[in-house]
Amino acid sequence: MADSNPSLSDKIGQMLLIGFRGYSVQDSDPVVRDIQERNLGSVIYFDQEMADTQLQGRNIQSPEQVQTLSQTLKAHARTPLLVSIDQEGGRVNRLKSTYGFPETLSHEELGQRNDPKFTFEHAETIAQTLVKAGINLNLAPVVDLDVNPDNPIIKGKKRSFHSDPEVVAQHAIEYARAHQKHGVLICPKHFPGHGSAMGDTHLGYVDVTNTWTERELIPFQRLFESGLCEVIMTAHVFNANLDPDCPATLSKRVLQGLLRDKLGYRGVITSDDMEMKAISGHYGLENAIQLGIEAGLDVLCFGNNMNYDANIGEKAHGIILRLVESGKISEARIDESYQRVMALKGKIS
Repeated sequence: MADSNPSLSDKIGQMLLIGFRGYSVQDSDPVVRDIQERNLGSVIYFDQEMADTQLQGRNIQSPEQVQTLSQTLKAHARTPLLVSIDQEGGRVNRLKSTYGFPETLSHEELGQRNDPKFTFEHAETIAQTLVKAGINLNLAPVVDLDVNPDNPIIKGKKRSFHSDPEVVAQHAIEYARAHQKHGVLICPKHFPGHGSAMGDTHLGYVDVTNTWTERELIPFQRLFESGLCEVIMTAHVFNANLDPDCPATLSKRVLQGLLRDKLGYRGVITSDDMEMKAISGHYGLENAIQLGIEAGLDVLCFGNNMNYDANIGEKAHGIILRLVESGKISEARIDESYQRVMALKGKIS
């Protein structure tokens, strides 16, 4: 499947998930060079351009176009490529009906119906849509609890199934089962819970110290117990009770201590977008990358849509390489993440 003797550079490439511009790609495009020269492990699609509102569209125009884009990117890869998207349903829905894709419901709408069989069937439609589009990783479901009516990014966008963690878990498991049936990986988010937050980590620092409760871990635990969860996305929220120094994405106490040691999670940990202001507004690029890897991130996401940099893949790869060469991060630490990512890729068709 992959090189039997991968170089350090190849291993580092597998730790990056990068966004890019274009409905199609040419051999000279940075994302193609990242795949060919740096063994880029994952890409992410968006339908709308956020960094430059003068530009219309991003990666999604029609079902046929997305399918061709996926095929082209995968054809350049030496190692199977993860092609990812945020296709939760409802407001967070990149494959919209206006582009010719099926209509979707939000998690909140599914939770209000509270019919697990219906949730499975609806998620199955989403999974089938992704398969046809050549997308093999859905950055969903959201398993944050609907516990704060003023939460702008979870409640405000109807992204939570319910306030009861067991109901959230039940629907998340059906959502996961439907994707697994069709060979699409899922990525529950946002660990250790974003539902109680008052703010939006896209915009700045969000402190949940006084609002977060351990109940927010229950849906994650249930997914782990189900065996359906092979990727987890972190939250950029800060909780002084869990770590007095760092937000969850950059916290060894949260990712290693809580997620791996206490909850027993063994799969891939991916960051939420490292360009969101909760991280980029408080940490320099190199510092954030170093802290994230030291904390336990296996994949670092640069959606490249809040601030566009055509060369972000090359820059991030170079930073990690220098951190290893200077002895700040051990090659053994890179190996750990590489092995987890490759084990994950063994499950995609």
